[in-house]
Amino acid sequence: MKKSLLLTVIAVLGLANVNAQNVEFGAKAGLNFASIYGDNTSDIGFVTAYNFGLMSEISISEKFSFQPELLYSGIGYSIDDESDDDTVALNYLTVPLLGKYYLTERFSVEAGPQVGFLLSAKQESTDVKDAFKTLDFGTSLGLGYKLDSGLNFSARYTLGLSDISESEDFSNNTGVLQLSIGYFFF
Repeated sequence: MKKSLLLTVIAVLGLANVNAQNVEFGAKAGLNFASIYGDNTSDIGFVTAYNFGLMSEISISEKFSFQPELLYSGIGYSIDDESDDDTVALNYLTVPLLGKYYLTERFSVEAGPQVGFLLSAKQESTDVKDAFKTLDFGTSLGLGYKLDSGLNFSARYTLGLSDISESEDFSNNTGVLQLSIGYFFF
């Protein structure tokens, strides 16, 4: 896992040096509305968590840019059964690698792959990290709006493509709607 993270960071930093005069750096934070889907998920509900981290936007042309991010992202799900409401909190370090196409000067569509590195998994106060795989690969699709001041807004959905469960009896994937506000400093 450490080698994968290191290679991802090196690749992102290498791309940032391609055209340094057209690179912006910033931070972002927001809310996640997350759950899982797949086998045995009929009693599974959404949880609300948060995300925060760093981002960069590298202009390729007037209409197209590349936006790598490094985010702490809370994901998880709630279990609705007759006895109680229980929550499983999955905390990831995610690396979205998004292509952005500007439909207008400020409004963009964004899409690209994402890799998530599982940091922790808790059910109530019990550590359940061993029940989940350490990597989660997904794909993101979203919309963005960027003001001249550097303030920006985004809404995206990330669909998990890999099975996150260590169990051989069933397969589960993540699904996250992410709403964020960011600011490009320079």
